[in-house]
Amino acid sequence: MGETIYGLKRTHRCTELGVENIGQKVTVMGWASKRRDLGGVIFVDLRDRSGILQVVFNSMYGGEMFNKAEAIRNEFVLAVEGEVVRRSPETVNPKLKTGEIEVMARELRILSRSETPPIQIEEDSDVNETVRLKYRYLDLRRPDMQSSLMLRHRVAKIARDYFDANGFIEIETPMLIKSSPEGARDYLVPSRVHPGKFYALPQSPQLFKQLLMVAGYDRYMQIAKCFRDEDLRADRQPEFTQIDLEMSFVNVEDVLAINEGFLKRAFKEALGLDIATPFPRLTYKEAMDRFGSDKPDVRFGLELVDVSDLVENCGFKVFANAVGSGGSVRAINAKGCGAKFSRREIDSLGEFVKTYRAKGMAWIAVEENELKSAITKFLTEDEIKKLLERTGAEPGDLICFIADKNQIVYDSLGALRLELAKKLGLIDNSVFKFLWVTEFPLLEYSEEEKRWVAVHHPFTSPMDEDVEYLESDPGRVRAKAYDVVLNGTELGGGSIRIHMQELQSKMFRLLGLNEEEAQAKFGYLLEAFKYGVPPHGGMAYGLDRLIMLMAGKSSIRDVIAFPKVQNATDLMTNAPDTVDLKQLKELHIRVTE
Repeated sequence: MGETIYGLKRTHRCTELGVENIGQKVTVMGWASKRRDLGGVIFVDLRDRSGILQVVFNSMYGGEMFNKAEAIRNEFVLAVEGEVVRRSPETVNPKLKTGEIEVMARELRILSRSETPPIQIEEDSDVNETVRLKYRYLDLRRPDMQSSLMLRHRVAKIARDYFDANGFIEIETPMLIKSSPEGARDYLVPSRVHPGKFYALPQSPQLFKQLLMVAGYDRYMQIAKCFRDEDLRADRQPEFTQIDLEMSFVNVEDVLAINEGFLKRAFKEALGLDIATPFPRLTYKEAMDRFGSDKPDVRFGLELVDVSDLVENCGFKVFANAVGSGGSVRAINAKGCGAKFSRREIDSLGEFVKTYRAKGMAWIAVEENELKSAITKFLTEDEIKKLLERTGAEPGDLICFIADKNQIVYDSLGALRLELAKKLGLIDNSVFKFLWVTEFPLLEYSEEEKRWVAVHHPFTSPMDEDVEYLESDPGRVRAKAYDVVLNGTELGGGSIRIHMQELQSKMFRLLGLNEEEAQAKFGYLLEAFKYGVPPHGGMAYGLDRLIMLMAGKSSIRDVIAFPKVQNATDLMTNAPDTVDLKQLKELHIRVTE
């Protein structure tokens, strides 16, 4: 049975002590991280959320206390009263913040005992993630997990302070809302008092923050929980957190400037890093043409090169047919890889791009006096010369080509670019490269649904100069939309919203929503828009993604206290689970198989 802390009061966390506290009587509490018994002296590394402090139990200071200390095992919870003393020079530990001192114990209480933990409580554990998540409360004791969650706390506080200083008001929006799915499926919550009717959990606060602009609050922010019932993906969560913003009487430049200011402050105050502003900008078209992605990683080169005009009439039918059917031929110059890569390695790149729907990869290896390739026999000397010039090819280089529909070319070469960068060690993880991607398409045509669908959401405003093409050429219309990208990861995005009723109605018609359907889904918003709507816009950050990148982690699960796994289950609590039949009856629900 554990002891109580009655009569004791913690004076310091472990690493709050230093040489300035030598000679002081202190009380510290935490977990036994490591125990070393040297006969008449026992050393215990005491750990709390701040770090490690060495505590010394000496038999000369009381046999009862020493006997009790002999029973200490890893993860026992201890309260120790003692004196801060200086370590002898030969025992100083420069790796610890408290490495110059230790606490000489005078009183010990074992507050709680522990069984042998199923995982090691240590930094950078290589324990299987499934086990870590099953015992998440133990995993969260590890220093790197604690560091990530404390970083998350700091960034959230910085966000609140920054946006408060810039005139934003934090307002909570509802968690139980009307279902109006656009894109991902809603999580539904049955109503007990309204049989057969359901609330939805919000995918975002989008409509409510627009209503707050109608209500005149001018600048809104919220650190908001959001929910999406998405298909299985490796690093997505069914519930996630975003920093949500909306502003009235603004244009794109205003929104981008306020958000650059936040990110600059967050990186400076949380990590001590100065990031340059303003961020570079790429239009959506330029990003796709140069990098094959709307969230490009610009820490390295390997940019795409369009060679369609050089091969549209060539003898290699794969190239000519792709261009002739409205597609393109694009290339990447993998500098030095012609000399580095074996034929087997090159073939593996061809197999790699097939996972992105490419039919294969053509290539030319440039050597000092010859070219190695299966396609050069179909090309004229002039065509080959122009291809080498266009791609900047030199001896030792490997030119990789994809010919297909534009989207397949972009997807394949965009992925190949990243794969080559990894193989060649071109990615510097200590560098943070921000950029904006702007002027996204407003609409895209869904072959499955045989209609135009919104690329972002139906409230995104078209660019003023493109409004005239909404009905005649919808695919040409660009949106006042923008994403902020860091090292190839989309951190967040937003847009200027439609605030004019007639334009919103036109947008709904383009999306195949008649007036009745629009009213059924968004009637409360449309009703509000009758009463004076300011021009407004905003954006939202994925807080989980931001912290993941700031902490140098590869998964958002490492920066969320209690995440779910890929199939949306919680391994620790076994959620979702069955519920009592009585509960189902109260909700007027019957489960069928």
